[in-house]
Parts: sequence; C-alpha cells; structure tokens
Amino acid sequence: MYEVVDRMIEAMNARDLPAVLRCYGPDAVVVGPEMEAEGREEIGSFFLQVWEGFPDLRFTLWDTILAGDAVALELTAAGTHTGPYLVAGGDVLAPTGHSTSVRASWFWHLEDHLIHSHRFYYDQLQIYSQLGLRFPLRFGDEGTEAARP
Repeated sequence: MYEVVDRMIEAMNARDLPAVLRCYGPDAVVVGPEMEAEGREEIGSFFLQVWEGFPDLRFTLWDTILAGDAVALELTAAGTHTGPYLVAGGDVLAPTGHSTSVRASWFWHLEDHLIHSHRFYYDQLQIYSQLGLRFPLRFGDEGTEAARP
C-alpha cells in the first residue's frame, strides 16, 4: 500500500504530472497554506503552478511514518524561484532568482493504495525570508508597525 510514497516523490522530482496524478484517488483533496484543491484537475493545476515558480524543485525525503491508512513524511524542498509563485493570501510573487531550501511535512490518508487526502505544511517564514520578503509586524487596529519585546 505504501509504494505510493516512492512513486509520488519520484514523479514530483521528475515533474511528471500524469504520474503525480496517478498517485491520487479521483476525489482526492490537497490542502496547504496557499490553497485547497479538490479532484485531480485542481491538484494538477496547483502542481503546475508550483513547478512554474520553481522549475528545478527537488524533494528529499528524510523520514516516513506509516500507521494503518495514514502516512507522514518529513522532507526538504529545494529549488530556484524563476517564475511566478502563489503565496499564502493569494498574491503572486514575481520571480526573485533566489534559491530556497525549506523543511516540510506531508500527511496523507490512503484508500485503495492511492492518496485520498494530502495536507502539507512548511516553514513559511523560512521560504519567504529566503525569497527576500520582509514582514512588518502590525498590532491592533491602528496598523502601527512595531516590534514588541
């Protein structure tokens, strides 16, 4: 049942969309900081957008935990930002040319040897700072930029 893990990482690194989508069930759901995608068509659109922003994106799998129909992965995603990239909040970041290496966790629920649910998390501050973004801290309704001790 868990061979889908190896197939998925291999397909992601090859940027082989048909192979990636064969890892998902027809009604699969993917949820991450930027979006929620339902079904293979929306999932495919999301991955195409990520690959457009980071055409050399590579995933390195560090650890896999298996429990019944659940899989947890710890991995690193590394690539160079040379295309438009959808950031959390819905904005599209123009290419920066910066290289990134970000820790991530993926959680899957499997049905019939396919991914039924895929939730992923990554250190947004880590990737955004590597891309050169700055974050003003805002407190209260006044919108004052400040740093609290």
